[in-house]
Amino acid sequence: MTGSKQIFKRLKVAILGSGNIGTDLLVKIQRSPLLSCTHFIGRRLNSPGMEKAKSLGAEVSAQGIQEILNNPEDCDLIFDATSASDHVYHWPLLDMLGKMVIDMTPSKIGQMVVPAISLKDNINNIKEFRNLNMISCGGQASIPLAHTLTQIEREIEYIEVVSSISSRSAGPGTRINIDEYIDNTEEGLKLFSGCKKVKVILILNPAQPCIDMQTTVSAKVKNPNMEKVKEAIAEIINKIRLYVPGYEIVVPPVYENNRIVIMVRVKGLGDYLPSYAGNLDIINCAAIVTAEEYAKNLMLVSDNPNKEIEYV
Repeated sequence: MTGSKQIFKRLKVAILGSGNIGTDLLVKIQRSPLLSCTHFIGRRLNSPGMEKAKSLGAEVSAQGIQEILNNPEDCDLIFDATSASDHVYHWPLLDMLGKMVIDMTPSKIGQMVVPAISLKDNINNIKEFRNLNMISCGGQASIPLAHTLTQIEREIEYIEVVSSISSRSAGPGTRINIDEYIDNTEEGLKLFSGCKKVKVILILNPAQPCIDMQTTVSAKVKNPNMEKVKEAIAEIINKIRLYVPGYEIVVPPVYENNRIVIMVRVKGLGDYLPSYAGNLDIINCAAIVTAEEYAKNLMLVSDNPNKEIEYV
């Protein structure tokens, strides 16, 4: 019937972890027409994240993973924004419940996702991969560029990624996972670029005023086709900006000393975190678009794409 509406209940999600990443995720989820946060879970009811969540009217709990185990029917998807070691403990429990999980930690457990280059494949194979890993902030900033370079230049010998972030944007969770951050980002680079020799460097910059996140990708290659490289990089940057508006190129691809060098800057949306915390914003934006794509995949509207949808 023309003019009819299809009612779609927003996907029920829980956030496990009330730190900077988890709290910023909550603000972003509250804007989403596809997602609804049913539980915001931490360990201290008086933490800054919990106080912010309460001010937004979110249901909060200080029971950690036990909250989900006690109320498994209350959520369809869980964002794990704790730590790599915590996720190692959480995943078997959530797996037994059959839950879909988006892992914000560098645990190296789930299927790695970079929305600009792999989202459709990951969502199409969701029955096989119910644990999707967002790699790292540096991975989300650099891997699309590295992947694009290797699509144009097939014989890249070495890729190096240097990310510089404001020290104030690196909370306790980030700091205790720096080794895991490096390892997971390097694994992601190898997976998506096919280059076996990679190196990742993270710099915590204490400068005041705080700096925006900057990431430099260098690729060692002989005689590249720079015209094609520039076109392809411009295309992938526009694709990333669809879900990370503050992602912008600072140094377009240049070739010097047998290396292609590209630098990008990421400015955050300023939701819960200051805009200089683009490192946290990019991984959260990537996680939100992944969850929304999963939600869309659950909608049975492909038979009538013109039907109006009402979200409740």
